[in-house]
Amino acid sequence: MNRWTRIVTATVVALGIAVSPTALRADSQKDIVDTAVAAGSFTTLAKALQAAGLVDTLKGAGPFTVFAPTDAAFAKLPAGTLAALLADKAKLTKVLTYHVVAGRVLAADVVKLKDARTVEGGSVKIDASSGVKVNDATVIKADVLASNGVIHVIDTVLLPQ
Repeated sequence: MNRWTRIVTATVVALGIAVSPTALRADSQKDIVDTAVAAGSFTTLAKALQAAGLVDTLKGAGPFTVFAPTDAAFAKLPAGTLAALLADKAKLTKVLTYHVVAGRVLAADVVKLKDARTVEGGSVKIDASSGVKVNDATVIKADVLASNGVIHVIDTVLLPQ
């Protein structure tokens, strides 16, 4: 899929073709970005990835594990936070790469971990004692497979310390 097709797809999704995260299907033929865009509930994430210049990276070979916040997760950010991040590419990149772990880490592996090092360089805390939490975010759908990794859908945006 070329760049313009991705932009048109993201625009169509942004115009309201929404799918709940529970409708997100594993599609090992699509990469992480295309899988998320097709779901329709990650328009803010797609917009942020584009603003940070990370789309091509997450369409790369990987493998990557992405803790993907939904649009509702971004809506929970304090007023002005998203706009400020979108205006500051360095901070936005730091936040987005804090959601990515190198390698394919499936749910069966995640529940055995206490923490995971992110591409940003920091670590996220993992608590599997009652469901799975990554820092303060709850994993609401796990193991959405893509050709270059796996997506775990989360309900809160992760902010690095």
